[in-house]
Amino acid sequence: MQLHEIHHQFLNKLVPLYDASEVESLFFEVIQHVLNYNKATYIFHKHIDIPTDKEDQINVILKRLTEGEPLQYILERAWFMGIPFKVTDKVLIPRPETEELVDLIINDYQNIASASLEIMDIGTGSGCIPITLKKHLKQAHLHALDISKEALDIAKQNAKDQHTYVNFLLADILEWDLIFQNDMKFDIIVSNPPYIPPSEQEAMHSNVLQYEPHLALFVEEKAPLLFYETIASFALIHLKENGTLYFEINRNYGDKVADLLRKKGFQQVLLLQDMHGADRMIKASL
Repeated sequence: MQLHEIHHQFLNKLVPLYDASEVESLFFEVIQHVLNYNKATYIFHKHIDIPTDKEDQINVILKRLTEGEPLQYILERAWFMGIPFKVTDKVLIPRPETEELVDLIINDYQNIASASLEIMDIGTGSGCIPITLKKHLKQAHLHALDISKEALDIAKQNAKDQHTYVNFLLADILEWDLIFQNDMKFDIIVSNPPYIPPSEQEAMHSNVLQYEPHLALFVEEKAPLLFYETIASFALIHLKENGTLYFEINRNYGDKVADLLRKKGFQQVLLLQDMHGADRMIKASL
């Protein structure tokens, strides 16, 4: 089979699941992975015959895509701020909104001497937040917590692959008062916690619901701000003077999270929008 024929197969089989531009992106990422052809060189190779073993590999990937499995899980790789991270269905696939959150922190602190910065990431998943921060704030000390051992195993592998050191902790943040001594203080506390109530599932893409870990996505309907309230209480005790708390948030709960933080005693609370104008980030200081 020639490469342009495989291209047509992608379009025919995946358009029911994705729009045409997404299918194009999937196709070019697959041929980059399998054949090392990028979009620019495709035109020079579109009429070549694909070796049988490579064609079989592409067909397996295409079949899994038609079943709704995210390509990142199929390839076990996701890109985050230009860095490749290993991902499996034990961790969330990193999102562009989280890149914006990390970029916000870097911009806030890149001109500040980072030698003594202590940074805690809560609910680290793949480790993309602390590992990326460590690469940009090289002298800072990074700590990361998750309740899932499987997620931490992935995060540790990513830290090793990226030659970065992060102090990983297996723990439940809901039990923080049993875990952390009062003298453990951080300059930055950051979290992208579970924030989707079950009532929002209907609006979500099926591949997210079927394949991504619900533990990292969903919170009980009756307590949608549970993790924000818990982490804010943690931050009241464990943020250093002039330290900052950063959250990624559900776009539907921006004002409620901001009000919660003000009621907790945070004096400077900024509700920030993502590139699409949606409320997706909050930074707060005491």
